[in-house]
Amino acid sequence: MCGCRFLADMGKLQSKFRKRSVIYRPSQGEKSESTFDSQVVQNEPAHQGSTNTVTNLSPDLCVSGGSDQAVVVYDWKQGRMCQSFQGHNREVTKVVCYPGSTWIFSASRDKTVLMWDLNQGDEPIQEFCGHELVVNGLAISPEGRKLCTGSRDNWMCLWDIESAKCEQRQNVSRNLVTHVCWVPGSSSVVQTSEDKTVRVWDSRAWQVTNTFPAKQYIQTHCDVSPNGNYMVSSSNGFGGQGCEATLWDLRQPGCKVVEYRGHLQTTACCMFLPTPPGGNAQVATSSHDSSVKVWDQNTAVCLGTLSLDGAGPLVCLAPTDSTNLLCASFNNGLHHIEVGLGSNQAQVSSGAGGLDVKVVARF
Repeated sequence: MCGCRFLADMGKLQSKFRKRSVIYRPSQGEKSESTFDSQVVQNEPAHQGSTNTVTNLSPDLCVSGGSDQAVVVYDWKQGRMCQSFQGHNREVTKVVCYPGSTWIFSASRDKTVLMWDLNQGDEPIQEFCGHELVVNGLAISPEGRKLCTGSRDNWMCLWDIESAKCEQRQNVSRNLVTHVCWVPGSSSVVQTSEDKTVRVWDSRAWQVTNTFPAKQYIQTHCDVSPNGNYMVSSSNGFGGQGCEATLWDLRQPGCKVVEYRGHLQTTACCMFLPTPPGGNAQVATSSHDSSVKVWDQNTAVCLGTLSLDGAGPLVCLAPTDSTNLLCASFNNGLHHIEVGLGSNQAQVSSGAGGLDVKVVARF
């Protein structure tokens, strides 16, 4: 298998694709995507059906997976599809990319993980087989040599990427894995589970080193801060019960810092946002209640809320920088969201902190 290929030729690849976009304006009587009438650029859809996952490949390109079984590379700034990979035979549940490369990994309900390279055609260059149920967790080690996978089959697996060999496996009773994160610059892996707990693994011994206090509801997602000090996890729930995200201090196992409460249904995704220049650290969450919320990381004050009426569950977020955020939805594909201060434009909803959150494009 070839080594890591960098993005020097990506602009040449993108230039082969033609931009197709229209301005979307709600018709009379039709609900816009927030409490204000607005106009949203409607680009070529990335998927047919629901979009389950999205992540960043480069500053301009994102990768997504959906119920159509496709893994799609999309230039979200130019509004055009660059590549659609077909290889899974059931819906795609997670996608991850190795930073600074053209490597893409996709997990699926077909129990496999496939590896793709944007510079090596449209066939997978590696396949990781061994799970017995849907693969929901997917993370790459900081040096790019190992792949961690987690499944509803209770197994956590560690793979050598070059050989696709499973080097370590561990089964934990009732550990129906929902998400996996590798702690930056560390040998630790964090995972959430349907058994309502968060576990920290040592990738060297492939053993659980810490189990955080169980929450009241299923833990759906997790993310680790860039400095590796904090982890945020999100909870299942309904009617405002549960539905929160929780900030944990990884330096003090089991230490809960704050909770972010305000969603009315399951909080499906939680992400640390790049800190804006001169600003405070922030966390973003998306929910089955069709809203995205941005929070002050340390005080848990809600700084802004965006409601995407009719979009259905908002299942995944991918921050691209401190002012741009991509959001995957069940009903309306992917949304490009801008986060800023002091705007009076349409498609905006402000929270107590006065942050403006608006959709500018959909694809």
